[in-house]
Amino acid sequence: MAAEAKNAADITNKGKHGVLFTPQEIDQIARFLVANQRRERENLIIPRTFTPVVMKSREEKAVEAVFESCPFKAILSLFAGFVLGGGIGLFAASVTPSIPTPDKPLPSAREVLRELKVSTISYGKNFAAIGFLFSGVECAIESYRGKTDWKNGTYAGAVTGGVLGLRAGVKAGVAGAFGFAVFSFAIDYYMRH
Repeated sequence: MAAEAKNAADITNKGKHGVLFTPQEIDQIARFLVANQRRERENLIIPRTFTPVVMKSREEKAVEAVFESCPFKAILSLFAGFVLGGGIGLFAASVTPSIPTPDKPLPSAREVLRELKVSTISYGKNFAAIGFLFSGVECAIESYRGKTDWKNGTYAGAVTGGVLGLRAGVKAGVAGAFGFAVFSFAIDYYMRH
């Protein structure tokens, strides 16, 4: 307690005489502030703004890099496309009329469920292929160009439509490329404006 009072008196006395820090103390402070450039990220001092700034750890950056990678986006689109296509296929199969005729009686529940399964899987596979191809190509184009704009989706639509249309021939491939490119451009334009 007496030592603290003496230190406080010394500081106030130094303040009265104009000497707050000795040259050795100033040297130590300068070395700490200037020479200490090899700190870990967590020890950085960041100025405060209206909201607190939170630094990401190495693990968070690694997870973010995986989530933003082209293979992850393509595989995620594959699964999302399968689920969406499956739902549309289920709906399409459920509204398809099955009219009984004399040579074809009313289908049994097993036949109806089999038809629902076939339609759901077929639509799911088609949508999964479109989602996988479009998302992967768009991400690759965006990574190559280094820009995020309407051209990425348009180019990806052209490639996707062309590849899917080539199964039916060159003319269908060109028509598919043009159709997908126009549709992708229209969606991009609508979403950005």
